[in-house]
Amino acid sequence: MAEGEKARLTAWSHELRAVHQRLRETLRITRDAVRDGETAGSATRDLLLFCHGFCAALTDHHEGEDRSLFPAIEAAHPELRETLRLLEQDHSMMAYLLAKLQTAVERAASPAELDQHLEGIAAIMENHFRYEERSLLSVLDTLGLDANPRDVLGPL
Repeated sequence: MAEGEKARLTAWSHELRAVHQRLRETLRITRDAVRDGETAGSATRDLLLFCHGFCAALTDHHEGEDRSLFPAIEAAHPELRETLRLLEQDHSMMAYLLAKLQTAVERAASPAELDQHLEGIAAIMENHFRYEERSLLSVLDTLGLDANPRDVLGPL
């Protein structure tokens, strides 16, 4: 395998880790803002921006995986079919939690309630990211997927 080809293949695992880190950091910043005692109106305004940014980025990330990355992995590694289904179930759960957060933000829920929603998202998201990284990073190092990482893993 040529050096350039190896770098292209390895980039998928690097890109996945980088996207996960950016999503973790964005969630941390938002939770800190809510916990710092901002008024409900201020927290809500910030969370509206958060939901349009982070929530959209997380959704795009998961939809890209479901649409492009997971089918390519399954084609090359059919033994990972069940792992991929579990990850897709997590994607559905996170979409549900994000929708509940969006509803809470739109009705100007208290910072305490907003933090409960963020805590649930953080717990599922972190568990999902760790499982995904444990299960797929070595596979990604060998995956030949001719696509733009931004299209597959999201624009964040």
